[in-house]
Order: sequence, then structure tokens, then C-alpha cells
Amino acid sequence: MTRPFETSDLELHRKVVDVHCTAAAPAAVCTVRSVDRAQDSYRQTLWLLPLDGGAPQQLGGDGSGQSPRWSPQGDRIAFLSSASGSMQVHLIDPDGSGVRQCGQLPGAVSSLRWATDGKSLLVTAAVSVDPDRHGKRGPAGASGPTTPEVAWKLPYKSDGMGYLLRREIHLFRIDVEKGDHEQLTDGNFDVFSFVPSPDGRQVAYGRTREGRFAHRTDLWLCDADGGRARQLTRDFATVLQPSWSPDGSKLAFAAAQQEGSAQNALYVLDAATGRMSQLGDDNLEVADGMSVHWSADGERVVFTRAWHGCHEVCAIPAAGGELQVLVAGERQFGAFCGDGERFVFSVDHPAEPNELWTCEADGQHERRLSDFNPWWRERTPLVAEHREFTVPDGEGGRETIEGWLIRARDVQGPQPLVDDVHGGPASYALLDFETNVYWQVLCSRGWAILALNTVGSASQGREFCERLNGRWGELDLPQHLEVVRQLQDDGTCDKRVGIVGKSYGGFLSAWAVGHTQLFRSAVVMAPVGNIETHYGTSDGGYYADPLYVGSKPRFDRHRARELSPLQHIEKSKTPVLFLQGKDDERCPKCQSEEMFVSLMRAGDTPAELVLYPGGDHHFLSDGAPSMRRDACERIMDWLARWCERPAPAAKAEQREEVSES
Repeated sequence: MTRPFETSDLELHRKVVDVHCTAAAPAAVCTVRSVDRAQDSYRQTLWLLPLDGGAPQQLGGDGSGQSPRWSPQGDRIAFLSSASGSMQVHLIDPDGSGVRQCGQLPGAVSSLRWATDGKSLLVTAAVSVDPDRHGKRGPAGASGPTTPEVAWKLPYKSDGMGYLLRREIHLFRIDVEKGDHEQLTDGNFDVFSFVPSPDGRQVAYGRTREGRFAHRTDLWLCDADGGRARQLTRDFATVLQPSWSPDGSKLAFAAAQQEGSAQNALYVLDAATGRMSQLGDDNLEVADGMSVHWSADGERVVFTRAWHGCHEVCAIPAAGGELQVLVAGERQFGAFCGDGERFVFSVDHPAEPNELWTCEADGQHERRLSDFNPWWRERTPLVAEHREFTVPDGEGGRETIEGWLIRARDVQGPQPLVDDVHGGPASYALLDFETNVYWQVLCSRGWAILALNTVGSASQGREFCERLNGRWGELDLPQHLEVVRQLQDDGTCDKRVGIVGKSYGGFLSAWAVGHTQLFRSAVVMAPVGNIETHYGTSDGGYYADPLYVGSKPRFDRHRARELSPLQHIEKSKTPVLFLQGKDDERCPKCQSEEMFVSLMRAGDTPAELVLYPGGDHHFLSDGAPSMRRDACERIMDWLARWCERPAPAAKAEQREEVSES
């Protein structure tokens, strides 16, 4: 007997957030996040999952363990824990014994990797600096709650982190036995990714630039002791985690060419000559957050590809050649690793729980390793259909787009529908339970969820994605409206239609209610509401917005105003709920506040604004459990309250104009 999903299920949910495996060990080690209801926070525990199918084993810890990494010999595991007050390196034996802290760095450690010989660890950690010195070396001045925050370069703040210029992130080496550490990098920059060479003599790392604009990252190389640092790349906006070939001659990495672009292509660089080549064509896109690997023979680069809203494990010859898909399916990966012999990955899907899976290096013999969420089997069975729709392309023609239609299994007759718009816009509909708890609950209550990848979405090819630049709302809203009307015409949904979105999804939801009355209810979360003010208040607006309004490298304020929902929100007759993290630095709270005040003053259209203290841009997925639950309840209550009421009569000419623009 099953029962409906409820928002309280987020307290039962366990999510695999990181996983690591090595050919030297018979088990994968992963980090599992769960809710600590008493503390209104989260616990992160380490688990060993035997790759032969044996019973999983939870390792000891204080609930803050993360980033576990096997030693090269497979005899112990290094991980990060805040048990001592700040995030530091700890070691544990595979049987759960021998837990100890490894050294004490002056600042919090953010990431770690083993040196090739297993005798030391490479880590990145915070170093305190004095922002008044503008990057010059010297002791950091005292700081406290009222210490001024001096901004002298960009970026000076980051969502979820706040003010940045009182610290730098640098590379250190820690002796595993003694705990002694030495700093390998120093300067007015941050190190975000790194990997030692197979022979242990060099370290490749990604670091930010020095000077006025420090948001760009380049690939660098230094000797094992930090000496002879030299820059390898200069033309990328973003360089992600590098990976050495088994013979140490080449580096593979993902990178984006344009500032603000979320599309990462794949590259291989010869470490000795600096010669670099791009693998695949311009439509090859490495999935966000996924690392790049090598095949055991060093002939191919193995990576996770974002493809039509899904993830695939692919391999491509390092010397150039045809791409081969190894692992496919209508799903996304939340965590992923490979050791040359096998892959281990967690799966995100609206109708399935988040669990860990494995398969062989050729993609064969896929099987599930974990059962972290058995409660899921007791809930309403759901189906998530990957659908295609023919819609206007904005140029007078038609094109095919894709999306997901999520419903309870065996549903009959027309249903109320939620059009859930993804963020980005250069992204795609995310399928993980953490982000979309209300999807499953609404489906249990008789709703259908539409999650489209309209023009501007990533994973569909570069032209499809970049065509939306400078035409936000103008090209993609008509596609949403067309699909909703198709679903109404074929009897999938009725007139009870609401629109929901966060970040760029918040932008389009707000844009929609100012241009159409098709939607009876709208929830606008952490939006871009006024692009002109977003440019100067967002942590990344100053380099991303010129791309998105189609005027890079300069910022076109006139076009920004034309494309802003704020210019049209007062025309809305659709009730709007604004949800916003009060500490959001990506789409700051002023974006919601400007639209809320304008809508309230314009007439009698129902509107509410909810601010979450302590919430950042990711309040809906990573905020305190009570915050997430409250937001989900408000979303569903607002939709149910207003979608049951008939929408105000829409002018036929307005409706036609929007659908054909």
C-alpha cells in the first residue's frame, strides 16, 4: 500500500553528494547527506559500498565528513571534517578505525588530493589577508563584526560565501605521518582545482587572475615544491579540474571560452610543449560539476556529457576522433567517478530515488549498489516522460524542443499543470529530488509537472543555446505557451495552469505574467527582475549580463531595461508569490523587492513577498530543512489557491501577439 509524497519526506531523503573509487580498493567511498531535524541542519556521513555487491558500511565521524579520497595504495581514506572547529583533513582506515586529524592548517581546508606516493596530501586552504593592502603581502589586520569590507577588485563577494577579499585560497602540502604542512602557492589569487602528476614531480592547478578582474581562471603548472610556476592557458574564461594522462604527458580539462558562458568544451594540452587541441565539435558539452578522466591505456578521455537534458558517460580519442557513448539513459548523474576499470555514479530522476550505481568501463553490467532511500517505494508511483514538442523558433519557422512531463502513474483525464522553468538560462531542467521536492508532492495530489528545455537551454548544441542571448523572454516564452496549449488540446491538462521558476526561471515567470494571462498563478523565486541593477549587484552580473543581453563585452543598459520583467510586471493580472533568500548574492533580494513593490502599487493583483533570513541563492535545495519545507508548502498552497479560480479575461489580440512573437 502506497501513500502520497509529502514535504516532510525531505527529512527522510538521503543524497549521495560525492563518491570516489580506485582500482587499489574493492569498495567505493561516498558522502551521504541527510537531514538533522533536531538541529535544523544536515549531517554528512561517509559510507563504504563494496563493488562486489556486499553490504554497505557506515564509517564513523561527527556528521561533518565530506570529500573522501582513497590513498593510492587503497589502505586508508582522507576526508574533510569540521570536528576540530574548522574544516581540516582527517584520516580513517577502511574498517572505520584509526580516525585522526592530519595536521592543522591556519584556515579552513576546501579540497584535497593524495600525492602520488601516498606519503603526503595536497590541499587548498584559506589564508587570511588584509584587504586594505590591495593584494600586497603582509600580516592580516584584526577583523570583527564591524570591520569595514573594502572592495578594490572584482569579484569581491560570492553567493553562499559573502565577502571574499579578507582571504585567499592557496595550495599546501601536508606530510601524512607528521602532519607538517608547507604552502606551495602565494599571491593575490585563489587556487580552485589541482592534481599531482603521475610521477609526483609536478602539480597542475587552476587559479584566478591577479588584478582588477579576478573572475577568470587559467591553468598553471608548478614543480612539486611549488617552484617554477608557469601559466599554460590564457584565452579561457573558466578552466575546470584538470586530469593527467597515465604517462604524465598530457592534461585533459573542461573550459569555457566566453565570460558568463555555462557551456564547457573539452581540451587536451601537451604539458611539455603547451600545444592544445579541442576534442569533438562545438556541440560537445561537459556536464557541469563532473570531472574528466582518462582510460587506463591513456588513449581516450572519459567524461560525462550533457546531452538533451540528460547525462551520458562518453569517451573520445585524445588524439582526436569519433565520440563513443559508454553509458546512456534518460537520467542525470549527481556524483560520478571512474578508476579505469569501472564507473560509479549516483542517479537523479523524478520517478526514482537517488542511489549509487556501478558498471564496467565499457558500460556493461550496470547494477545498483545502495538502498539509501527505501521509503521511496512506499510513495505514489510516478512516471517521467521525456517528450518532444514542435514550437515556433522565433524566426517565422518551427523547431523541435524537448522536456519532461511528470505525473502519477495511471492517471486519467485532464490535470492541473505546473510549468516549471529551469534556471540558467544556459542550463536544463534539473531532476534531483533536493531541488524539486514539490514536484513529487504535487504529482501525488493530482497535478502534472512540465519541465521544458526551450531555446537557450544547454545540452542541445551551441547555436540553440546562444540564440537566446539578447532575446530573453522574447524567444522562449512563446515556446512555453505553445506547449501548454498543446497539452490542453490533447487533454493532458485543463485550464488550471501555473508557472514556477527560480533564477532565470524566476525571470521568465515574471516576464510571463506581464505578457500573457494564460497562467492563473505564478511563483517567482530568486529572479533576475531588473537586469540593469542585476549587473551591479549580482556576484557575477558584471561579466555574465553583457553576454546575456547580447552586447558583450560592454553592457547595453537600454537593452537591459527592455528585457527586464520590471518594465512589464505592473500589467500582471496573475497572482504572484515572490520567494527570496535574504542573503542571495547571485540574484539579490532587490530583484524581488522591486517587482513586488511595483506590482503592489499598480493595482489589486494579489501578491506576496517572502524573504528567508540566512538563505542564499540555493535556499530551495541547500537552505535549512525548515526553510525548504516552508518554501515548498508556500509554493503548493499558492498554486492550489489561485489555479482553482478562473483567470481574468485575456485580450485575444494580446494572447496572439505573445504566442507568435
